[in-house]
Order: sequence, then C-alpha cells, then structure tokens
Amino acid sequence: MPEKNHHPALSKVSFAGLLITIGIVFGDIGTSPLYVVKAIISGVEHFDKLLVYGSISCVFWTLTLQTTFKYVFITLRADNHGEGGIFALFALMKKKSSWAAVLTMIGGGALLADGVITPSITVTSSIEGLRLMNPTIPVIPVVLIIITAIFFVQQFGTNLIGKSFGPIMVIWFGMLAVLGSAQLATYPEILNSLNPYYAYEFLVHYPNGFILLGAVFLCTTGAEALYSDLGHCGIKNIRISWIFVKISLVLNYLGQGAWLMNHPEAVHDLNPFYAIMPSWFLFPGVMISTAAAVIASQALITGSYTLVSEAVSLNFWPKIKVLHPTHIKGQVYIPFVNWLLWVSCCFVVLFFQESSNMEAAYGLSITITMIMTSMLLIHYLRQKDVNLIFLVFLGGLFGAIEGSFLIANLHKFKNGGWFSIVLACVFLLIMLGWFFGRRIKNRYISFSNVNKYLHLFEDLSNDKTIPQIATNLVYIIKANNLHQIESKIMYSIFNKQPKRAQTYWLLHVNIVDEPDTFSYEVNQIIPNVLIRIDFHLGFKIEPRINLFFKEVLKDMVAAGEIKLTSSYESLKKHHLPPDFLFVNLDRIMTQDYKLSPWETMIMGLHAFTRMLSINDVKAFGLDSSCVIEEKVPIAIERPLSRKMRRVGN
Repeated sequence: MPEKNHHPALSKVSFAGLLITIGIVFGDIGTSPLYVVKAIISGVEHFDKLLVYGSISCVFWTLTLQTTFKYVFITLRADNHGEGGIFALFALMKKKSSWAAVLTMIGGGALLADGVITPSITVTSSIEGLRLMNPTIPVIPVVLIIITAIFFVQQFGTNLIGKSFGPIMVIWFGMLAVLGSAQLATYPEILNSLNPYYAYEFLVHYPNGFILLGAVFLCTTGAEALYSDLGHCGIKNIRISWIFVKISLVLNYLGQGAWLMNHPEAVHDLNPFYAIMPSWFLFPGVMISTAAAVIASQALITGSYTLVSEAVSLNFWPKIKVLHPTHIKGQVYIPFVNWLLWVSCCFVVLFFQESSNMEAAYGLSITITMIMTSMLLIHYLRQKDVNLIFLVFLGGLFGAIEGSFLIANLHKFKNGGWFSIVLACVFLLIMLGWFFGRRIKNRYISFSNVNKYLHLFEDLSNDKTIPQIATNLVYIIKANNLHQIESKIMYSIFNKQPKRAQTYWLLHVNIVDEPDTFSYEVNQIIPNVLIRIDFHLGFKIEPRINLFFKEVLKDMVAAGEIKLTSSYESLKKHHLPPDFLFVNLDRIMTQDYKLSPWETMIMGLHAFTRMLSINDVKAFGLDSSCVIEEKVPIAIERPLSRKMRRVGN
C-alpha cells in the first residue's frame, strides 16, 4: 500500500515543514505586492491621505477577514483526510445534490481560469521592473521565454528545483519585510491606516472607492490556492507559517503606503513596489521578484494538475492522461492541461501586453470561486450540525465581503474581466457535459442478479462445442452490489457472441471520498470460474488497474487460492502463464427515442467532451494488446404509441 500523500517532513510541525510550506503554499498570495498597490493608484494624479490610508486599510482587513479568518482559521478545518480544495469539500458532503455539484463545477472552472492569469501577471509584473534600469528592454519576449520554460520543464517533474522554493520564498518575504520597514521608518504615521475607520471612509467618501475594491481584492487571490494545497503541507504548518507571511505582506503594503505619502505626485507608469527599493538594490530586487513569480506560477500550475486530477476521479472531468514524472507520491503531470495553460498564458501576455491591463482580467473569476467555496462550506458545516446562528453570521459576513468584491470586480468585465469569465465558462461547460451526461447514461444502466446465471457460467465454461476465446476473460463492471452485474455484460458473454473462458473475472473500481484509500477484496462467486475483485481507491490514487490486477493475482497465487498456469496442454508442460483477455464495452445512444431539450443539450455537450476523453483502456492502464472493444446500445424501453397494422398476406 502506498504512503499517504503528505511529505514526510510535513506530518508534524517542524522547521523543514514550515520551510517547504512557505515555498509551496504562499507563492500566489505572496507575490501580490508586485501589483496590488499599483492597480489601486492606476490613473490617479495625486495621492491624498484618504486614498492611501483607506486602500491600505482595506488591504489589511481583507487579508485579516478573508484570508486569515475564512481560510486559515475556518476553511482549513474542512479537510478530507488531510486534503483540501473545492473538489475535496464536495467529496466531504454526505448528500451530494445536483446544485452542490453545479456550485463545485462553477468554482472549479473559475479556479482553473485563475491558473491562466496568475503566471501571466506575476511574471510580467516582475520583468517590468527591468524598465526602471533600461526602458528599452523588450518585456514581452522575455516573459514569453520564461513562461515557455516553466511549462516545458513540467514534463520532467519539479523535484530538483522544488527543493529551492522554500529558501527562495523566505528570502522573498524577508525582502518584503525589510523594504517595507525601511519606508515605514520614514513615515510611521501610516500605521494608523490599520484602523478599520479608514477603510469605511475610503469606501463611502472616496470617488470610486467601492469600485477600487476590485484592485484591493488582488491581495487575497491566492487564498483559494492556499486551501487547495492543504494536502501537501498540513494545517498546522500552514497556520504557523502564515503568521510570518502575513507580517511580511502587511509591512510591505505599509511601506508602499508610506512612500506614497512621501511622494504625493503621481508619476507615469509608477509601481510603488519597485519605487521603495534603493537604486543599488533594483537589479537584485528584480531577480528575486522574478524567482518568486516563477515559484508562484509553478504553484498554480501544479495546483491546476491536482485540481483536474481530482475532477477526473470524481467524474467531473473527462478521463485524460495523468502521468507521474517523479517517484514523489502526489506529484502529477497532465500533458493536456499543461499545454492548454501554456497556450492560454501566451495569449494573455500577447493580448494584454502590460500587467496593468492584465489586472482587469484578474480577480473576477477567483471571486466567483470564493463565493462557491463559501456556499459549499456553509452547507457542509450545516451537515456537521454546527450552530445555526454561527452559520448565519458566517453567511452574512462572507456574503457581504465577497458580494462587495464581486460587484466591484464586475466593473472590470469590459476591460478584460470577460476573458477569465469566458475561460471559466469553457471549463464549466466541459464539466457540465461530462458529469450530467454520465448521469443520463447511467440512468439507463440495467443490472441482473448474477446468482441467477451461476449454472450458465459453469455450463459455458465447460462447453467444448464453443471455441475458447481466452483462458481468463476480464470485464470491468460498475455494479456496486456484490450480487449484481450489468445486463450489457451478460449480453456480451451469452448473447452477442458466446464467449467461453476457463475463468471469468469481474473487476469493480470503487472511487471513495477519502483521498488515499488503497485496498481490494476478492469474492469467488464460483470458485475458479467466476471471481469478482473490488478495488477501493481514494480519489487521489491513479487507477492503474492492469498493474493492480497483477498484484492481486500474485497475492492469490501466494495464498493458494488460484493456480496461474496455461489451460493449453502444450503450453502447460512448459510452465507458461495463462492468457488474459479484457473486454471493454462502450455504451452508445441509439436514435430511436427523444430526450427533453435540456437533456439533448447535455448529451450534445457530452458527445463533445468524449472527444477530449481517453477511453477506459487508457484510463485504467490496460494493455491494449490484450483488449477487445465492443459497442453495446443503451437499452431504453419505449413502446409504440399505436399498434402497427399488418397488410397483405
């Protein structure tokens, strides 16, 4: 049985665990000082006290209420055996209703869209700092080269470079704290901005203050990724390291605010993050910023792989190839997602050109994800019998905060927010088509009681008049009940073309809500003739059924339950192993019935998503040379509305 998905150093709080956590979890939220204050002051000609104090106050209280209270303090408690993220939250629910599934799909699609914008804006923002030294530096080509390199190395795994993430991010956060503290010393009055009164005044009395919440929101965009990375680092390591991270962020934001108060006149293309750096430190500062941006991008890319992998396991996403480039448990690489993100990131960079333009596309989709997470979280806590008054309080607090951010971010829609929404809708449609299309098809699955066919299996296995198709015939079944089997499999074995074999194997794959479950059970329904194996796999386990089946066979041989020898006399005396043949059944919809308009649309989407999906042979890691594929119709009983009249003789 494989180990849990956690890094050994992360099983408890330790220096190594905290270091790794800082490198893995806080890349996205940690690079926000690169562009947040710049986005707030964009287009402003004079920096007055209300703007500076009010915006910094909003940033501080957003980090406190949204990131610290909602995610670090409350949401991290909703872990599925140590795993976090919106799909893990859905898996936790006792009653998985359709509306909860839709909320999960909306949130997941929006989070994937955020995975496209984050690498683009963080890398572009960091490289733009080079213009302060040389205005002629071609930023776009440099950004494209860096982004291409990031996505290119994914296929080889990130084990080696990943070890440096922690120390680099510690240097980054240390730099944020030192630069901010140096400016804070020149204008200590900026500490007064931590008073929530200034946030209130800013939202109520500053022109467009409420709309500027869309820029303020960028300071907390990495909070959802923080929850998704729970399984990699553990709740205690995240909570403790967040103290250091938040102090560093707040000091840097205060430092940028102090600099603005000392330099009230606006300058074209000003980024206060670089303005607070001494001129002699500018080049190393840009290099450290670029390294942090690459790490932030890596965290979002890895998170996207994990997100899609979990979606596949929970049947939200079509089955696609999932690879493990290293021996580290939990590190996956999905070629389709990798190159889709690469193309999308390059498009964002080429289309928006400047990080200031990307800020308009950034934030809207992740706001939607946070709202979906809040709704699912409150529903989950309600199932856990948490006090209703407390849930009403949480709903009102998160609803007010995230609703305000959503309204503010909607003002970005025409300026670039449309891109992230379009991207999120594409991902949503894929999930809707796959999830509900499977539900419609599964609605017409019929099952038979296998006990009624036991003598038939024995008779067919011994019927020498029928050529033996294989010594061992293997079907992958969906019936959860031990005594049931799909009618289509019975049709394939006995009706379509009688398939005689010495032993019939029924493999059932049960994807459970726990992420790391890895077990199996064997039931010899007819000893040595009809054997059922149930694999119980966590949703984080790659279903390599061919490999797992071989291990089960070894265990059964070692236990004396079966003998693996060829059934052919000429081969048996040479001790050759028996042959195995898998039969993969593909259910197809016939055209002799009508669905409702909604179901027709869903099945159209499902047909499209099937083009993105790999078949069960590849999804379960079967040896394609030992598989035959059959198409079987989905049987729907629809009697004729009127009796047909016979004419003639």
